[in-house]
Amino acid sequence: MILRQLRSATVLPGVGRAGGSLLRRHISSARSSTLLASTTVQTARPDEERARQRLAQINEEVQKLLALKEQLKQCTVEDAGEPAVPKPSGATESTPGNRNLSLKTPKGTRDYGPESMALRQRVLDQVIRVFRKHGAETIDTPVFELKEVLTGKYGEDSKLIYDLKDQGGEILALRYDLTVPFARYVGMGNVFNIKRYHIAKVYRRDNPQITRGRYREFYQCDFDIAGTYDPMLPDAECVKVVCEILSDVGVGEFVVKLNHRKLLDGMFEACGVPADKFRTACSSVDKLDKTPWAEVKREMVEEKGLTEDTVDRIGEYVTLHGGPELVDRLAADEKLKQIPSAMEGLEDMRLLLQYCDIFQVANRVSFDLSLARGLDYYTGVIYEAVLLGSGAGGGAEEEEITVGSVAGGGRYDNLVGMFNPKRKQVPCVGVSIGVERLFSIIEARAGGKTRTNETQVYVASAHKGLHLKRLEMLNKLWDADVKAEHSYKLNPKLLAQLQHCEEYQIPYAIILGDGELSRGVVKLREIATRKEEELPVDTFIEELRRRLSAS
Repeated sequence: MILRQLRSATVLPGVGRAGGSLLRRHISSARSSTLLASTTVQTARPDEERARQRLAQINEEVQKLLALKEQLKQCTVEDAGEPAVPKPSGATESTPGNRNLSLKTPKGTRDYGPESMALRQRVLDQVIRVFRKHGAETIDTPVFELKEVLTGKYGEDSKLIYDLKDQGGEILALRYDLTVPFARYVGMGNVFNIKRYHIAKVYRRDNPQITRGRYREFYQCDFDIAGTYDPMLPDAECVKVVCEILSDVGVGEFVVKLNHRKLLDGMFEACGVPADKFRTACSSVDKLDKTPWAEVKREMVEEKGLTEDTVDRIGEYVTLHGGPELVDRLAADEKLKQIPSAMEGLEDMRLLLQYCDIFQVANRVSFDLSLARGLDYYTGVIYEAVLLGSGAGGGAEEEEITVGSVAGGGRYDNLVGMFNPKRKQVPCVGVSIGVERLFSIIEARAGGKTRTNETQVYVASAHKGLHLKRLEMLNKLWDADVKAEHSYKLNPKLLAQLQHCEEYQIPYAIILGDGELSRGVVKLREIATRKEEELPVDTFIEELRRRLSAS
């Protein structure tokens, strides 16, 4: 169609590159004619009106050619080398039958059906129950922030922030985590103490690994304590929260690795790392959970510019892990003794391990010097929960489901001050639960059909002509706050109704029949056992509630 329009507008012997080239020459020629026509108008007064008409005609032809050029750009060449059929005028990407429409979710995202969502909701309910048990209240923040709020807070991971276009004069970005928005909320609102949880989606332009539960859009479940308190009391509670959640969800054996940012910096100083390279050295050490030491060492020498002797000394420390005995060993280290920040970190670790013992999670924690966590805002204790084994039960059929870290966090005492007008600092400590990774494990384990609804009773009819009675009974159940449903057919078959109950695992069915209703009773059927008994219409709701409560 476009080619026919081009030929009718001007002589156009070819299509594709040759046609586009000839079209550009026609446009150039037309623009030259426009300039020439303008000159003619100025010099040939007797023909002024005719020249003006000619100029208008030429301008109109130029606009047509430019419009056709834009349409020609939209013509794509298919694999066979033939021109693709251009989109009709007004067509959109979602036009039915569009052969170029790619029916897929964006990279690093996925859809969740009813069964997946039922599992997810169960996990989220368990997580929220633990958060509330520890006295947390919830907040929410926008899904996007001013870009300047987010940049400079995540170290080398800042490149993973999703930028948005200029929106009405504001440069925005999708939130990378829930910690920085929380710090902005505390600083901006002059909040000086709060214990909060926040469950929401965050976005990272990361390389997705679906089998490891790593997505570009995913939920985070954060628990944070903001305020000035005595050392390690809030920090120990965060560790306790992590242990309770992972135990309740039932994802298998795990360990919570603990370390301290001041101790890390002291260790780097003792090994001869320049102060301006502490953070970049941290980001390399942070890869040790998934990268061999030899590869990390090569990166630190060749890419980070550290000397081989310095890196070898770092290697002697980052292989150490243990408990209170490791604190004593490091406290006696002659090099670390000379660095006050390292000694402060060790005293904090000694106190934290003592509190963990009182909270009865000492068997779940490990003081591990390889833990670095590369985010720039951490200032004190850092921790990370890691599943042991495959993370999915250890069975051979589940070996591909490996998720590694499932929670992480730490102390960040200097972040809130960045957002407070008076630069007032509010110390904070928190943890983030990687629920997407927990979902991956639980979804892989799920055997059989997962119940996707919470319906407690199904109102069924034994024969035709009872749909009005069904609606009446259904309304009574809803008014009594009983979760109930029925068939949307006027005269459904009884067998189909009972099969629906079995398929969707609805525990009870109320069966209505003319004979029973005339005697003032209904049948209550227990779906699992198929046992039936008659109950008075006036009291069946109370009996149903009693049974539901008992089960």
